[in-house]
Amino acid sequence: MSDLRTALHAEHAALGASFTDFGGWQMPLKYASELAEHHGVRRAAGLFDLSHMGEVWVGGPGAAAFLDHALVGRLSAVAVGRARYSLLCAEDGGIVDDLITYRRAEDRFLVVPNAGNAAVVAAELARRAEGFDVTVDDASAATSLVAVQGPAAAGVVSGLVPEQHRAELADLRYYAATALPVAGVEVLLARTGYTGEDGFELFVADDDAAVALWRALLEAGAPAGLVPAGLAARDSLRLEAGMPLYGHELTRATDPFAAGLGAVVDLTKPAFVGREALEAARTAHEAGARRVLVALEGRGPRAGRAGYPVLAGGTVVGEVTSGAPSPTLGRPVALAYVEPAHAAVGTAVEVDVRGRPQPHDVVRGPFYRRPR
Repeated sequence: MSDLRTALHAEHAALGASFTDFGGWQMPLKYASELAEHHGVRRAAGLFDLSHMGEVWVGGPGAAAFLDHALVGRLSAVAVGRARYSLLCAEDGGIVDDLITYRRAEDRFLVVPNAGNAAVVAAELARRAEGFDVTVDDASAATSLVAVQGPAAAGVVSGLVPEQHRAELADLRYYAATALPVAGVEVLLARTGYTGEDGFELFVADDDAAVALWRALLEAGAPAGLVPAGLAARDSLRLEAGMPLYGHELTRATDPFAAGLGAVVDLTKPAFVGREALEAARTAHEAGARRVLVALEGRGPRAGRAGYPVLAGGTVVGEVTSGAPSPTLGRPVALAYVEPAHAAVGTAVEVDVRGRPQPHDVVRGPFYRRPR
């Protein structure tokens, strides 16, 4: 069992959570039923502890130019108060991590990497900062993060915001963030998430305040059906929403074009880390020379899992990266890398589930879109 614990660990234990190791952290896998937690998020709201995620502040006169150099996107074009999904790639084009960056001021950005990569990203940003007028401050250990996700999320959070801030909350756009009090706790409130639902992520810079906020959200959300949710539900929710998970769909051996993230890469920038390799990767994918990520929907009862082979005519043509029964759809779904000849929507393939080929079809992702 891992040693790292979030400030909310005792809260999870009191709720009867089962714990698992994730990125070196002891995190709640589920509280009672992962299926009930999944449906709770889709139908009402779920409360997640994401304090294992990283938080790296980049500041200084050269901050925007530095992030344009360090990441594959054009972060200098992000307006203050907005956020952008991007990638940190190596010189060879491999993905070091996918992350969200929030612009909090003209010269101040918050970079949020994944849990297992937080230290790697912080160190790599510090290394790449040489020659730029910037500071890189890893605030991960001092920052807690909770998320409220689901159709009832806005109502739950709004009820805990002072009346004078409720219009600001209501007007907050997707991939935007603002600082305001929630349940008397000063937070950075972002309209982002990893479930396919509307919702918020709340950054807190104090352990005691994080506990108070968690309790307030649980109490306020209970009448609306809010439930605490663990990593198992988070994984099935993000899979239905077609969102990649680092270590599965994204790895050091994966390039953004293979993962369907070519739009994230701005090759019009004059120079950035990995640019030449990414130009070559784009050319290779345009020529159909590399496997690509596809969405698979099963026609049988058995779900593929990460590492299971994808077959066509008995020949291996790919590999599943994530797979599970979809609680919302009631059938198996998976993400997989396959040869381009088998990647078109409507293509029939099979997933080898422990020696038993199961029929699947390539479909247009994501598997789930929330009602508008």
